Amino acid sequence: MRWYHYVAYFFGGAFLANTLPHLGNGISGHAFQSPFASPPGVGLSSAMVNVLWGLLNLVVGYLLVCRVGSFNLRNTRHVLILGAGILIMSLMLAHTFGPFHGGQ
Repeated sequence: MRWYHYVAYFFGGAFLANTLPHLGNGISGHAFQSPFASPPGVGLSSAMVNVLWGLLNLVVGYLLVCRVGSFNLRNTRHVLILGAGILIMSLMLAHTFGPFHGGQ
């Protein structure tokens, strides 16, 4: 494995984690923060925008994990690097969006 495969798996995990809040809120019909809101990341975007943004994140995550190198769920190193991307992005999202939704 080349080093950039691991970088792709890490960022693939980050994109996959970012899929969840946008797709979940969008499918539920709720407005949610997105990069397309005004101001970006603070204002609310429509449910449709969030569904599209969530799906784009899912596609990018898929491409980074499944199309770069040969990701193997039975390879502990691959899963740990993917999980690190998911964990770090999830913590960043919780820290960023917590104040807007009553958490912190």
